[in-house]
Amino acid sequence: MNKKDESFENYLASIIVDCCYQIHVGLGPGLLESVYEEVLFTELVERGLKVDRQKRLPVI
Repeated sequence: MNKKDESFENYLASIIVDCCYQIHVGLGPGLLESVYEEVLFTELVERGLKVDRQKRLPVI
């Protein structure tokens, strides 16, 4: 991985972590996972990211 890729990954990670933090502060703990997933999806899309939900991954 080159520095440019690493920098972009760090940028994306900071957006995701910030969204998660803001959601936790705003909604608090104790809701269903599906609620947090829906809110996170909406927040990330509003920030201009293309997001896939519940993508299937092979397990080997």
